[in-house]
Order: sequence, then structure tokens, then C-alpha cells
Amino acid sequence: MKFEFDARKRILQGSGASRRLRRQNRVPAIVYGGSVAPQLIDLDHNEILLNLRKEAFHSSVLTLNIDGRIESVVLRDSQMHPWKPLVLHADFQRVDMTHAIHQRVPLHFINADIAPGVKISGGHVAHVHNDIEVTCLPQDLPAFIEVDLQNLQAGHSIHASELVFPAGVTPVLHGEDYVLVSIPAKKGSDDSETAEGAATAG
Repeated sequence: MKFEFDARKRILQGSGASRRLRRQNRVPAIVYGGSVAPQLIDLDHNEILLNLRKEAFHSSVLTLNIDGRIESVVLRDSQMHPWKPLVLHADFQRVDMTHAIHQRVPLHFINADIAPGVKISGGHVAHVHNDIEVTCLPQDLPAFIEVDLQNLQAGHSIHASELVFPAGVTPVLHGEDYVLVSIPAKKGSDDSETAEGAATAG
């Protein structure tokens, strides 16, 4: 999915200037990174609010038109009002299409209903992580990573290293092959005893 939206340069800073922008239905934001100085901008509030509600917006390379100058960016942060549907601020980082980036992408869990740990053992799926950090060239950035649960047994889990990643995309594990999802074994079940026995043997 491609996202393209317009922005305006801004000069004034501070809480007073930001409040005035919000009263005009604009969102104060900043673009930083690369060899160019950070640029203060403002965005149309309704457009950015609508995009923030889309999962892919958070894990895509975005095209930002700043007064006619095109920038390729990724969303790094956004601040929302505690209870109102109001975007307070957004941070974007420039990307170089020839250099790898680090970005978190959502996980899509499939086939949970036919997983043996659910269908046969009556267990439930426990999601430990809903996204994963990857590194790749900007043009290879996936909208999501699929996690197939069709063979997951009760008392077992799926680790980050077990996922299948698109070509050119690798996980950033920071030295830890962490659990993404599991189906805990029911206490007293055969699966639980088997898992405990395997853990003791290991």
C-alpha cells in the first residue's frame, strides 16, 4: 500500500504555536535524519488521523510532499490526546533508498483455529509479541510478517528465528531468539506432562 500526503514547512515553535496550528486543524510535526537538517512541518489533521488508524501506515515507506519537495520517510512516533481523537504531534525519519533501515512490522497470525494445540488439546493461543523489528532496504519493507500456527502443539511456541521472511528482509533479534506466540499446555494434561518431562530432560 502506498501513502502519499502533503505537508507545509513551519518556522514557529513552542506550545503556543502548536496550539494555534491545532485550532486550524493542523498537526505540528518534524522530519529528521540523513545529511539534511531537521525540518519543522505541519500536516492536515484529518488526513494524518485517518492514516494512523491504518496498520500499514506504521510499517511503510511514506511519500511526503513538503511544499513541492518529495521526501521518502517512515513514521517514528506520534502523540495522541489521552482521550480525544486528536493527533498532537508526529515524527518522521528520512530514508535513503540505497541504505538498509530498521523498522517494526506487524505480525499476522493465521490458522490458529486448526492448530493441534487448540483444535485437539483445547488450548488457547497466547500472543507474546504483535510485531517484530526487521532490517532491509526501504523498497523491500513488508507490510506484515505472517506467522502460521497450523502445526503448533499445546505446550509449544514459535520463536522469531522460525519465521519465514521475504527476500532481503532479516529479523533484528538483539542476541535473543524470543518467543512470539505459544499455546500453553493445560495443567494435568498429557501435553503438560510431556512438556515438563522434556524440560527436565533438557
